[in-house]
Amino acid sequence: RSMSGSAGFSPKINDPAFAKYQKASNKWALTFAIILALIAIVGFPIYGEKSGEMEMPQSLYYGLAIGGMFIAIALIQIFRKGRDITWDGVIVGKQVFERTTHDKNTDTQTTHTVYEYKVKRSSGKVHKHQHQDCDTVFNYFDIGDKVRHHKGFDGYEKYDKSKDAIIFCIACGTINNISDEVCVRCKCPLLK
Repeated sequence: RSMSGSAGFSPKINDPAFAKYQKASNKWALTFAIILALIAIVGFPIYGEKSGEMEMPQSLYYGLAIGGMFIAIALIQIFRKGRDITWDGVIVGKQVFERTTHDKNTDTQTTHTVYEYKVKRSSGKVHKHQHQDCDTVFNYFDIGDKVRHHKGFDGYEKYDKSKDAIIFCIACGTINNISDEVCVRCKCPLLK
């Protein structure tokens, strides 16, 4: 188990690769939303015509409304990322519990294990994160760990990585070996 993580938040977050990743991610989200919108705008009138359930222009209006919704959601997400801020916090709670879901179609019950951890910001606000049937992120953090949320990204950078064998890429969330310098998936620098 080779360890080359250290204590301290990494200055590598300022690497241009992160800004490039975010720009590409926003561009991809908008492109995907436009493609879905075009499918809805073209698809609804075709479906309406073939099925006889909707006539023009009603089917076109439905398509435009759904298409507009896809684009609006993408723009809201991009706007939120732009307004995000970097902040520090502490892992203040961890719990594991069972959650049962009921599938109405098959009338079956499924039990899932939920792994929850809580991060308290210096402002006092608590962020709750849950992962269903996967304990990797849950086990990575311990209560009392200092963490940093970086503007525009979803994960957390742990302050003390000196005892870790793995590290999560802050950009794409991929698990990497702590001895690696860049993410195996997106090639952004690892914050260690």
